[in-house]
Amino acid sequence: MEKKYLFVLALVFLLLTNSCSDFLDKTPQGVLTDEEISSPEYVDNLVTAAYAIWVSGDDMNSSFTLWNYDVRSDDCYKGGSGAADGDVFHFLEIAQGTHSTDWNINDIWVRLYKCVTRANTALQSLNSLDEKEYPLKEARIGEMRFLRGHAFFMLKELFNKIVIVDETIATEDYTSLSNVTYTNDEEWQKIADDFKYAYDNLPEVQGEVGRPTKAAAAAYLAKTMLNKAYRQDEQHNVTEVNQSDLESVLTYTNDEIMATAGYGLESDYSMNFLPNYENGKESIWAIQYSINDGTKYGNLNFGMELTVPQYLGCCDFHKPSQNLVNAFKTENGLPAFDDYNIDNYDSTEDNSDPRLFHTVAMPGFPYKYNTNYVYTKDWNRNPDYYGVYASLKENVDPDCTCQAKIGGTFWANSLNHIVIRYADVLLMRAEALIELNRSGEALPLINKVRSRAAASTSLIFDYAPSLKISTYKNGENCTWTEDFARKALRWERRLEFGMESSRFFDLVRWGIADQVINAYYRSEESRRTYYGDASFTKGKNEYLPIPYSQITASGNLYQQNNGWN
Repeated sequence: MEKKYLFVLALVFLLLTNSCSDFLDKTPQGVLTDEEISSPEYVDNLVTAAYAIWVSGDDMNSSFTLWNYDVRSDDCYKGGSGAADGDVFHFLEIAQGTHSTDWNINDIWVRLYKCVTRANTALQSLNSLDEKEYPLKEARIGEMRFLRGHAFFMLKELFNKIVIVDETIATEDYTSLSNVTYTNDEEWQKIADDFKYAYDNLPEVQGEVGRPTKAAAAAYLAKTMLNKAYRQDEQHNVTEVNQSDLESVLTYTNDEIMATAGYGLESDYSMNFLPNYENGKESIWAIQYSINDGTKYGNLNFGMELTVPQYLGCCDFHKPSQNLVNAFKTENGLPAFDDYNIDNYDSTEDNSDPRLFHTVAMPGFPYKYNTNYVYTKDWNRNPDYYGVYASLKENVDPDCTCQAKIGGTFWANSLNHIVIRYADVLLMRAEALIELNRSGEALPLINKVRSRAAASTSLIFDYAPSLKISTYKNGENCTWTEDFARKALRWERRLEFGMESSRFFDLVRWGIADQVINAYYRSEESRRTYYGDASFTKGKNEYLPIPYSQITASGNLYQQNNGWN
């Protein structure tokens, strides 16, 4: 299987550096002139480098999918051999023992700011070009601002108080920047401004897979405005859900934008997580990976190397929780809201949402739909400590030629990482409508997602035991009040995006992370004894601490997040 896309490591001379100036030092021929730096050819190289870092700068210990940081949610356990294996992520999982000096806190900060730097470097040169000589100037600027917005969005989700740096700021002025120059709302708006520029300047269709389109910018702009809408105090209590921001979400999730670009739901949920269906109509924007492209290993997804079940290689991290598995139970076709977590899932008795079998590998069932590989307890590295489940979405069929062994027992694959898919657009729109007191309009959107889930049985029909899922029918199987609609929407997001590393950030946006996670700890500690030490502190654990090394490097201009020393 061969796949050659935009995310290529074409510029090996561009190192993973911290400052913009390091990119422009020298070539083998000597110092570059201003004319050379401003040439279309050189700018094209800088643009390619800004894309390439999303592959070359990724790492299994600080994955750009953020799975390492979603272990704070009720969706998953850290996994591995035990608590000491990747202990900093164990501390995140139990919300205890994390420090601003921990290596992983600084590592993800640095990696994401390197992505920002690559985009800013390209923008500096793009801005100097004459559009007559470089007709793609505005579109390429839109792409770079999209990539910069993507990095800032993740930084904002992780750290809250971040440094906003654009291409107009000289490197010698970096030491004067602060992470509290802008308010929380202003930071979200700065990120939104990047996506708005991209929306205004990107084409509806790109000639190369991997470049964002106008619709991709619209979807990410909507996602940014949805997060901005939930105004919170220092303790992360929601004080307001801003109506104007919600209206912006509706503007940019408008079906005319998406339908014009050809986006929609795949007919089967599984297609989003299979190599043969990559870049389909539901994939609005995805990081592209490749194999057999002339490089030693290809441009594989090295950020997911640790999530392969132990039986297949290494290292059995990112394990679905029993709580998540139980959440797929249904009663009369609807989620078992009130008693879903009373007992462990029983495949011989419990009715299930079909998405369970596309999300979680469970004993007794084929792994990635391949009947030659029946998943068993023996596939797990430490089943007594972390249970007997594995994550399916980011992994591939063991027989797939889309993967390669990367030294020792590590495996990586070329399955794309979808950043935003159409289902997210539908559910973002539904959420905005509910918070605008228009819950009736949200009902068909949620039902569209559930109807697709019900139809997603083509690969599992002969072994999934008892599938039963229904749409919401007001006055028949539910009473569609605003409160019920909100509960249904939030449940739907968990099921639809299970193990896609969005759950924790959803809980923080809604201002309920402490309630949900502490209830999860108490209900789960009988299954996972290490949760006996777990406790989520409201007003603190919603965000990572600002790295101590970054605060000191700034001359203490950076301010620490609430609750952290």
